[in-house]
Amino acid sequence: MALSLSADTERSATASAALPVRYQVLHDIDAVAELWSAFEPGSALSPGQSLALVRHWVTANGISSEDQYYIVAETAAGPVALLPLWRKTQRGVRTLRFFPGSHIGANQPLVCPLRYGQLTAAERRALWNGMSRAVRGADLVVLDAVPEVGGGVASFAEFGESLAADTLYRAEFTSFAEADRVQRSKSRRKHDRQQGEKLEAMGTVTLDALGNGAEAQALLDVLFAQRARRFAVQGIPNPFADHPIRGFYHAIAASGSGVQIVLHVLRLDGEPVALRYNIGFGRALFCLISSMSDDAAIQAGSPGKQCLLRIMQTVFDGGWTAFDMGGGFTDEKRHWCNVQIPLRRHYLALSPLGVVVGALDRGRIALKHRIKSDPRLLATVRKWRARLSRSHVPSASCDAAG
Repeated sequence: MALSLSADTERSATASAALPVRYQVLHDIDAVAELWSAFEPGSALSPGQSLALVRHWVTANGISSEDQYYIVAETAAGPVALLPLWRKTQRGVRTLRFFPGSHIGANQPLVCPLRYGQLTAAERRALWNGMSRAVRGADLVVLDAVPEVGGGVASFAEFGESLAADTLYRAEFTSFAEADRVQRSKSRRKHDRQQGEKLEAMGTVTLDALGNGAEAQALLDVLFAQRARRFAVQGIPNPFADHPIRGFYHAIAASGSGVQIVLHVLRLDGEPVALRYNIGFGRALFCLISSMSDDAAIQAGSPGKQCLLRIMQTVFDGGWTAFDMGGGFTDEKRHWCNVQIPLRRHYLALSPLGVVVGALDRGRIALKHRIKSDPRLLATVRKWRARLSRSHVPSASCDAAG
């Protein structure tokens, strides 16, 4: 399809002798909606690349047009890449990042798989460098949580400098029987059964899977309240405390939002004791946040783990092929996830300040990755963090809930 957009910035450049490219930077999501809709089915691997979801994010956060950057690369054959980014300024540094940030566990640029796949590694590097040179008003591009596996398209390894940052955890099975056979030992089944019996001894236990609509929206305040109390106990800041963020979660859960949500609710005698907020994208469910009751008596039955067990017992047989639990290691991911995908963090400096800040941030991320990769170091950090603070910070994706 030909790209007919009115650009705020447009430059012609030659990425290589064989690759003449035109670059455009736009600041209106409607201007790239047609192109985005064409690219999304073939190259989007997560809800973070959904046009509908990003629209809601922009609206909920009140992002001004000048802070919305939609960078397009087009060759003679047609559009090749679309990079939708949000400019945020902190301490004088203007950084461009993916819109939903850590709320989605993985992300990557949108591309035409056929055209992008035909480029050589040198041409891909030249393409991304050319896109960055077209940008004005920013110091640094930081792409978080880009999978090393490209999701059906060629690698994004040539995008600037990168380093290992995290691991994405997924359960991918054809049925619960397969998941049960592969992931659960005899002792694990016994332990799960004992916990289930404790919970069932307290009353009637049921699991609901709610779609978009008023019923799901009404339960979100319960989920956020449960999660906030859990965060406080863990001693980490609550990323869902901001009203724009909560407004976003409510907006995409509404009927007709264009984003499919599945809210799993574990009830005890009708009362919600554990919840999981997921987005359906393709044939995969992506867990964004989970919660459970902080009632000590109910916690004895591990409602969070029981909720996840019952989800696993139904989700694959219900037609979903994957349950994505996001980045960061937790016990529940160890118990259920049979797929681990390395995630990288990419940097492209756009100014001398961006060069310095990018180098400093790479050092920080490398240290953080080392800590998260060492269970003993991680346990020590978590212990000291809980001692030093009673406000908290979660991992981008679905945290362990019980």
